[in-house]
Amino acid sequence: MYKRILVPLDGSPPSKRGLDEAIRIAKFTGATLRLVHVVNELTVEPAYLPLLKYDQLLAGLREQGNAVLAEAIALVRDAGVTCESALLETMGAQAAQTIVQQARDWPADLIVMGTHGRSGMAHLLLGSVAEKLVRIAPCPVLTVRSGARGAEAFEGATVASAYMPSA
Repeated sequence: MYKRILVPLDGSPPSKRGLDEAIRIAKFTGATLRLVHVVNELTVEPAYLPLLKYDQLLAGLREQGNAVLAEAIALVRDAGVTCESALLETMGAQAAQTIVQQARDWPADLIVMGTHGRSGMAHLLLGSVAEKLVRIAPCPVLTVRSGARGAEAFEGATVASAYMPSA
């Protein structure tokens, strides 16, 4: 069963749904959660920010990431689940690659994350961290969809029936 669950967070409602699901699994299995937020230092080209200092932008991204992690840590601890956290910084690597490296280094038994469920042009333009992660992860990945087909679809289901492998 899962003992080390990696939970990538970006502060969005889908990411919070993924965290809720990870908490439910951890309560059932006794797992430890590792909450991570990725700050990509090359998400904005410094040359395009003449009115804003790049260092200030990076400080803001780090501050926002730490706030996302602090809120998540409070939720996890209130639920009685053990957790640790990490703010991951990268220079231009895709978030999925950074998360996969963390899953290898920690090492994770499972990755649980929310997904926006984008399609069409939004998916083409913004991509999908979850989709890339599923393709390259070294362990199973549970994605929790945004909206009615996401975590709330399991309302009323027992954790045992939702997560116990069949014999």
